[in-house]
Amino acid sequence: MEIPEGLSWVRRVPAGREWLAVLPRWRDECAARWELRLGPPFGYAFASLAMPAELPDGTPAVLKLQYPEPDSLHEPDALAHWDGGGVVLLLAHDPRRRALLVERCVPGSPLHHIAPEEALDVVAGLLPRLWRTAGAPFTPLAEEAAGWMERLPAKWERAGRPYERRLLDAALGRLAELVDSQGEQVLVNQDLHAGNVLRATREPWLVIDPKPLVGEREFAVAPIVRGAQLGHSPAAVRRRLDRITGALGLDRERVLGWTIGQTLAWSLDGDTVFTNQVEVVRWLVEGR
Repeated sequence: MEIPEGLSWVRRVPAGREWLAVLPRWRDECAARWELRLGPPFGYAFASLAMPAELPDGTPAVLKLQYPEPDSLHEPDALAHWDGGGVVLLLAHDPRRRALLVERCVPGSPLHHIAPEEALDVVAGLLPRLWRTAGAPFTPLAEEAAGWMERLPAKWERAGRPYERRLLDAALGRLAELVDSQGEQVLVNQDLHAGNVLRATREPWLVIDPKPLVGEREFAVAPIVRGAQLGHSPAAVRRRLDRITGALGLDRERVLGWTIGQTLAWSLDGDTVFTNQVEVVRWLVEGR
């Protein structure tokens, strides 16, 4: 079965090889169950096998078979909760196979194909629509952040101390200050960057691939601030931070703290160091 280049990393881990072994059968079973005509996988996928599909009546859709990681476990629950308001519609779900059938965005071009200032206006319009009251089954941000704080020092050591200790201390300090002092708890998406917002027809722009948590609004801005798609420089990062917090009336210091904390937590994956994310943290800590 054809595997996109972005998904090739799963071959390096035992769980990934086990997943790949069942993937062709699960794909075929889902196609038969939902009577789908499938196209070749999308090349950009990193944490799932995603393929264009057509329903029996010709409706365009996407079949998505998720890699079994906890961050995306409750994606179908979040899509159902939002019910198409600013996000793709969930058409069907198979929990055992971690398979989702969702609305396909047409033409599907990502948000970073337009000018950065326009893109930030789009994000500022979408975010409040996603901030809905929610509870179970979503993981609380406080619980997720506590896990980051617990794991991050050991991950940093195992990776060979790939960045300055002061960055680690800054992230841990910010997270410790933020966790127990949050505002109203709403559904937030910890991966809403410019590659996960696509041009569509039902609405001008729709969010895809959410990784939901329940936490305060300020946290939800972190992904768009750190995301390199709208420019990777100290000035671009700070511009996104200022523009979104100002437009939505959010607490800038809390957005800054969450961005530093989550970005550093996501900068290490085993032996892999995402240096662009470390750079973002360094710029924000140094106030550049």
